[in-house]
Amino acid sequence: MSLILPLLAAVPLLGAIAAVLAPRAGKGIGLGVAIVLLAALAVLVGGLNTPVVLPLGGWEPPLGIALRVDGLAAAFLGLAAVVMTGVLIAAPYRGAGREAAAFWPLALLLWGALNAIFLSRDLFNLYVGLELLTLAAVALAALSGSAGALAAAIRYMVFALMGSLLFLLGVALTYAAHGALDLAALPGRNPQPTDALAAGLMTAGLLVKTALFPFHAWLAPAHSGAPAPASAMLSALVPKASFYILLRLWFEALPDLGRPGFLWLMGALGTAAILYGGVMALRQARLKLVIAYSTVAQIGYLFLVFPLAGGGGAAQPWAAGAWTGVVFHALAHGLAKAAMFLCAGLWLAAAGNDRIEALRGAARATPMAVFAFALAAISLMGLPPSGGFTAKYLMVTSAFAAGAPYWALGPLLGGLLAAAYLYRPIAAAFAPVEPELRPVPRGQQAVPLALALGAIVLGLASAPPFDLLQIGRPEAAARGVE
Repeated sequence: MSLILPLLAAVPLLGAIAAVLAPRAGKGIGLGVAIVLLAALAVLVGGLNTPVVLPLGGWEPPLGIALRVDGLAAAFLGLAAVVMTGVLIAAPYRGAGREAAAFWPLALLLWGALNAIFLSRDLFNLYVGLELLTLAAVALAALSGSAGALAAAIRYMVFALMGSLLFLLGVALTYAAHGALDLAALPGRNPQPTDALAAGLMTAGLLVKTALFPFHAWLAPAHSGAPAPASAMLSALVPKASFYILLRLWFEALPDLGRPGFLWLMGALGTAAILYGGVMALRQARLKLVIAYSTVAQIGYLFLVFPLAGGGGAAQPWAAGAWTGVVFHALAHGLAKAAMFLCAGLWLAAAGNDRIEALRGAARATPMAVFAFALAAISLMGLPPSGGFTAKYLMVTSAFAAGAPYWALGPLLGGLLAAAYLYRPIAAAFAPVEPELRPVPRGQQAVPLALALGAIVLGLASAPPFDLLQIGRPEAAARGVE
């Protein structure tokens, strides 16, 4: 089992190198990597009943570094594998054109960086993974080469570098104070005066990379300006990587630093993101901007984990439910948002632009894509029986059980806003007019439909992923606020 762990990070990186050397075979290389990783993950998840740890080179931390997979890591590895496989199948790039030659190595580099982050246990290795991820993500955002895309990519790069610098400063302070960076070693450290500063710097850097309000200014232009396959990866997966590190940092490495004021601030920023992103999505005339601002809103839900499941108080029965609900939301959002951006790409190719009024009649011209978009919308709105509903149910019930019903307002109001801004493109698609869209082969519509169905199945068959997430769940996730 442990031998699978290095393969999950190495195979995509080797595939990226191969795609550089043989650009005409990029799609075949990408799909070959997908088959290998899906098979490896099936074996890993099927046999996972306790966390698996692999010290690289046989050196145990803190002298060496270790890879580790538990339920949380396996869930995010699975999300990356499913979304990346769908994107690589749907990507229209063939041959050795400029975009094709760049897309396949960048996509595989991004996949390898994601897997490295999900497996790493060392703060410096996490920093390296973040830098590889940023390198690939910024290049994908600029892939079309248009003036707007280049400007958005430069803004993204500036924000990302700022976040990286803050995170690295925090890592340096932690190492200077404790001489160790392994996540498992930090809970037993001797507290130092610089611990709070180091945690604050790392958190600030990760908030910028996650695009939590008010650090979101780079996200909508970058995600909407990228080609649709790149947008699907950027929105579904990239912000989840930095949030994943936040979970590891605050629930495993430094749970004792979770003061009530900090937890409340994280929840308040998350709620503000839900409301701001929803209102901004309502104001957009372009479909890709609607979907991008929806990501700003949906990211806000993730930060409710801090007031509902963080802190160092006595164990509370609602904390584990809130933690699991937030992870469910991350998984459901990743599947639904990838489906939406792939649908947007199909309609952009069919109509020539992505303005909402251009979708009129799309239900007749592209019925499978419209169905996929509607299923993804059900999950983002949090309606049953989707994975989004399961996630929001766990979060809302945890808020009421904690005696803090105000934390339920964000998910409830966010669901209403999502219904309002997602109704507009769906209503346009069903407008009773002759479609002006060019026909799209049913095979191209099948991939977003499969991803959207995945978000629904996550709710219908929630027991297996729920049980998976409990494997190695951090002890701090069973604590409520003081």
